[in-house]
Amino acid sequence: MPFSLDTPGLALYSIPAVWFTAFYPSFIRFIQMSNTIGYNNVLPRANMARLKDNQKLDQATRDRLARMIGAHENGMENLPLWIGAVLAGYIAGLPHSTLNTFALGYVGLRVLYNFIYINHTSEAVSNLRSLTFFTGLAFPLTLLVKSANKLAASV
Repeated sequence: MPFSLDTPGLALYSIPAVWFTAFYPSFIRFIQMSNTIGYNNVLPRANMARLKDNQKLDQATRDRLARMIGAHENGMENLPLWIGAVLAGYIAGLPHSTLNTFALGYVGLRVLYNFIYINHTSEAVSNLRSLTFFTGLAFPLTLLVKSANKLAASV
């Protein structure tokens, strides 16, 4: 079956895709820590404090691992908003092309956001990260407003 932006239900696949974009920075950090200083799975939330004082890794590596946690936490904080926006869009009966276009854009922006967040080392690029974040944030908020407008108009 061919897929297009009008294919029903495709935007629902963005929910696990966005979850994956939130999860993979933490998984990469786990692998890197396991391969260098070891990962404490008994006290997993203590790993960052342990990392801060560890001199086996250079400061740039420690900073990158810390940014991985930031990217992970930001993704998890934004996931419920995305889930709500997609479901609201389906409940309101927004066009499939709208939902699918927003889903593709949002997933793409989350991947770009993570790449920038994990790899940036300058103030200028951190501003690009923030711009990417706020651009991405507009996607679920716009879907929520479109959904509310459509439902309000149907009453």
